Amino acid sequence: MLARLRRVLGRLGPDVLLLTHHYQRAGVVALGHRVGDSYELARAAAENRQARTVVFCGVRFMAEAAEVLRREEQRVVHPEPLAGCPMADMADASLAETAWRALEAAGAHGTIPVVYMNSSAQLKAWVGERGGCVCTSSNSERAFVWALARARRLLFLPDEHLGRNTARRMGIAEAEMALWDPKTPAGGVTPEALARARVVLWKGFCHVHTAFTVEQVRAARERFPGARVLVHPECTSDVVLAADGSGSTSYLVRAAAEAAPGSTLVIGTEINLVSRLAAEYPDRTIVPLARSLCPNMYRLSPERLLTVLEDLDAQPSVEVPAKEKASARLALHRMLEL
Repeated sequence: MLARLRRVLGRLGPDVLLLTHHYQRAGVVALGHRVGDSYELARAAAENRQARTVVFCGVRFMAEAAEVLRREEQRVVHPEPLAGCPMADMADASLAETAWRALEAAGAHGTIPVVYMNSSAQLKAWVGERGGCVCTSSNSERAFVWALARARRLLFLPDEHLGRNTARRMGIAEAEMALWDPKTPAGGVTPEALARARVVLWKGFCHVHTAFTVEQVRAARERFPGARVLVHPECTSDVVLAADGSGSTSYLVRAAAEAAPGSTLVIGTEINLVSRLAAEYPDRTIVPLARSLCPNMYRLSPERLLTVLEDLDAQPSVEVPAKEKASARLALHRMLEL
């Protein structure tokens, strides 16, 4: 199967750029012209000057971001259109507008929104129209610094845990954070707390990373004395504090690459990535903190990718409405300039 896919890609040549996220299956990752996290792949899509078609092997919000950033003569194809993101679905422009109006009513003027890459193009557009930017787990701290240099507070959505872990890393106290729950009347927070907050967090989460627990960290330390435990910052803050380090997907990949032969890493992130790192570095022990699979990333199989590539001209292009695209591009460009 992989040999056949490589032959098809070879025939397509430089007219096609295949972008693959780290959480894809090993057979898909092996084919990527560029492999990375959402930040690296957004840059790759924006900087490419050769390909006429970008095939994005990831989930929907990633393909949308590539569509927003593409050149006029390019098009973007998402080979598995059903691959969405539950976290991205936890916030939309209408819900965000409700929170925004509550902030204004509480007298909390001077707020800049910052939206995680794991969000729809519609929400990125809403943020762009209000002077905000996009961030990823790679550059969330830079985005927070950027926003707080321009306003007294920021509204961060849709991932509560990345927002909380980033704020803590910057020395922002819990008392300076407020949590907005879109499923609760008035967000479940008082106007006074909104006005007082420097960081307003959205109650959203990634089910892959909130599956990890402090008990699993303790068990890993007992099973692997001397091991380093590293987790993704979408984990809950107690897990991040219990670990030896936390960082983006690319941070975890670098940590595995730089680990000394014979050392042991316990990694809390999506299982496909951890399994691939273990296979890539057999001279060190790399094990998952627990098995946690992203079913949406797993939707794309090599067989499905082959079907798409063999009939690429017939595949629908990713589409984002023009007005939405223009505003989302503002927010994404602010991220790329951080």
